[in-house]
Amino acid sequence: MANSDLPRFDPVEYARLKLIEGVRGVFNDVPGGEAPVPPSDMAFFAKDSPIRMVHADVVSMMVGGMAALLLQMLHPHALRGVLDFSDFRADMHGRLRRTARFIAVTTYGHSDDAEAAIERVNRIHTKINGTLPDGTPYSATDPRVLAWVHVTEAMMFLEAWLVHVQPDMPMHEQDEYFRQFALIAKGLGADPVPETKAEAMSIFRELRSDLRASPEAREVAALIINGRAKGAAGAVQPFFANAATALIPPFARTMLDLDPPGLGAFPARLVTGALGGTLRWAFRQRV
Repeated sequence: MANSDLPRFDPVEYARLKLIEGVRGVFNDVPGGEAPVPPSDMAFFAKDSPIRMVHADVVSMMVGGMAALLLQMLHPHALRGVLDFSDFRADMHGRLRRTARFIAVTTYGHSDDAEAAIERVNRIHTKINGTLPDGTPYSATDPRVLAWVHVTEAMMFLEAWLVHVQPDMPMHEQDEYFRQFALIAKGLGADPVPETKAEAMSIFRELRSDLRASPEAREVAALIINGRAKGAAGAVQPFFANAATALIPPFARTMLDLDPPGLGAFPARLVTGALGGTLRWAFRQRV
C-alpha cells in the first residue's frame, strides 16, 4: 500500500476522541464493564427537546447536580436516608455516578429501560426508612420528600444551563423542560410535581418550611464542596463547587455555613465556560 493510501493522523480528531473517552470514564464504571447509555429513538423524550439538550451538557449538569445535593441535604428526611443507607462518605463519586446514569437512562435510553430504572429505584426506596433523632419516622417513599428532591434537581439543572450555557433560553422551552422532567418525578411517586417554571418556584417556596440546618447537613455539604475525584476531574472540581455554591439561594448557604463565592466566582465562570465549550465541541453538541 502506498503511503498516500494510509489514513492521515489527525491530531485534532485524536484529541477530541481522547477527551470523549476521558469523560465517559468519569461517568461510567469502565472497570466493571459499564458502557455509556446509547441514545434511543424510542426514548421518553424526542431528540433536541429541552430535557435532552439540558441533560447533555456535562459541565452545567455537574454544577447543577452539586447545587441540588446541597439543597437536598437541608431536608432532614432526605439527609437521614443518605446517612443511614448510603456509603456517601466513603464513595461520594460512585453515588454521583449512579445518579448520573439514572438520569442518562431515563432521558436518553429506550423507554423500556427507563421504566425499568424507575421501578428499580422505587424498589430500593421501599427499603429506606427509619427514625430521625427526634423520633419522627421517615421514608424514601414520602411523596413530599421526593418532591423536594425532584424540584431541587430540576431547578438547579436548568439554572446551571441558563447561567453557563444558554442565558436566553425561551421561557416556553424552560416550561417544557419542567413538563418533561415531571414524567420521571411522577413515576418515582413525587407529589407535588411542577410542570412549569412558575410552579417549580412556588413549590420550592412551599417546601422550604420543611428544611432544617444541622451539623450533619453541614458535614455532607463540606464533603460535596471539598471532595476530590481522581485525575483531571478532581482538578476542576473546586471550580464546579464554587459555581454550585453561587447557584443556591443565600438562605441555603447560610444554613450550610458556606461562604459566598466571592472573588472565586470569576475564575470559576471562566473555567466552567471554557471547559463546557470544549466538551460541547468534543461531543458535537449544538446550543
